[in-house]
Amino acid sequence: MNSKTLSILSYVTLIGWLIAYFSGKEKSDSLLRYHLRQSLGLAIVSILLNITLTIIAHVVPSLSFLGLIGYVILIFWILGIINAANQAEKPVPVFGKVFENKFSFIN
Repeated sequence: MNSKTLSILSYVTLIGWLIAYFSGKEKSDSLLRYHLRQSLGLAIVSILLNITLTIIAHVVPSLSFLGLIGYVILIFWILGIINAANQAEKPVPVFGKVFENKFSFIN
């Protein structure tokens, strides 16, 4: 698979991320490395946000509407896929800049 396809696949699921990581390990393509970092960072933020909002909703049920923030994360996933499809190294909005130079194991 080429780096564009692997970059898109890295956003799909955790299994897709693993396939993209191990398939592209021998390639030294900056596009793939960039989107692997972005999608991993987005997945971590998504999981942490989901856990936090679940706890908040159980403690204060009237704040359960905060679960709608998950739709914002979904939009960020879609924007990441669009950037990967356009072969653009643009960060995901809000926190994408943080993940540009993180995750040193992706090299």
